[in-house]
Amino acid sequence: MKKLTIATRKSILAMWQSQHIKDKIKNKHKELEVELIGMKTKGDVILDTPLAKIGGKGLFTKELEESMLRGDSDMAVHSLKDVPVDFPEGLGLVAVCSREDVRDAMISQNYASFDDLPKGARVGTTSLRRKMQLLMMRPDLNIISLRGNVQTRLKKLKDGEFDAIILAMAGANRLNLKDEVKYIVAFEIDHMIPAMGQGALGIEAVLKPEILEKIEFLNDENAVIETTIERDFVASLNGGCQAPIGVSARISGDEILIKAVIGMPDASEFLTDEISIKKSDFKCAGAEFAKKFIKRGGRELLARAEKMASES
Repeated sequence: MKKLTIATRKSILAMWQSQHIKDKIKNKHKELEVELIGMKTKGDVILDTPLAKIGGKGLFTKELEESMLRGDSDMAVHSLKDVPVDFPEGLGLVAVCSREDVRDAMISQNYASFDDLPKGARVGTTSLRRKMQLLMMRPDLNIISLRGNVQTRLKKLKDGEFDAIILAMAGANRLNLKDEVKYIVAFEIDHMIPAMGQGALGIEAVLKPEILEKIEFLNDENAVIETTIERDFVASLNGGCQAPIGVSARISGDEILIKAVIGMPDASEFLTDEISIKKSDFKCAGAEFAKKFIKRGGRELLARAEKMASES
C-alpha cells in the first residue's frame, strides 16, 4: 500500500484533527503518501434546524462513510462523540486515540464563572445532553439552540447574541481558543457528565487488512477501555449521538469510575447513577450499567425525550 486517503469535514476543527492524524501516520510510515479529502456533511449544511429534528445519528459521518464505501477514501477521523454505535457493512471503528480533556466548557466574554451568569442568561448549545444538565443546575437559564462551526459560534458570542456558549474543552484546547475569548471555564464531571467518547478521536476505516495494519498503532489502551464502556452504555439504551445521555468512564489505577445521566431535554425528569468496577471487567461494564437505568424506565424516558426534541 503506497497511499492512504482520509475523508474529513471541512470545518477548522475537523481539518485540525485530520491533519493531526495524518502527521502521526506520516511519522510512523514515512514511505506512505497520505492525502486529505475535504467534504461537507448534512450536519454542516443544515444550520437552521436543531440536530434532533434532522436525524441525529450520523449527521456528521454519513457522507464520509459513503466516500469510503465508494472506494474514494480509506478512512475518516471523527470526534468520537459524534460517531454512532452502529456502522455500515465493510466499515468499523478501528482506532481510538488518546483522550484530550473530556469535560464541557462554558465560553463567555463577560462572565468568569457559571454562577456569575445572571438570571435568564442566554446560553447557546445544540446538545440536548448539555441543555438538560444546564437546566438541572440552573432552571432559570434561557437555553438557545446554537448551530454552526466553532468560528460561527464564537462570532455570535462576541456579537452579543449569547451571554455564554458551551463547547467541548477538547475542541477549545485543540484550537487554542484561550487567545480568542476572555473566559473558558471547564465544568467538573460531577456537575456536567460528558457525551460518550468526548475528548477522543475515533478512526473509522474500510475493514481491509492492509489499511488496518497502517493505523492500528493509533489505539490508546485507556481510551479504548473508557470509550468502549461509554459506547456500550449508550448502545444498550438504544440512544443516539444526540440523545440526552451523559456517560463518563474514568480509569484510576486498577479501578474505573462510571457516571451517567439520562433524561428529558428540559430536565423535568432525569435518572443518574454511578458505579466503580475493576479495570479487568470493562468489556461488559457498559451494558451491565445500562441495565440499572433500563430497570428504572430509562428506555421509555429516552423515547419521551426524543419525542419532546422532535416536537419542540
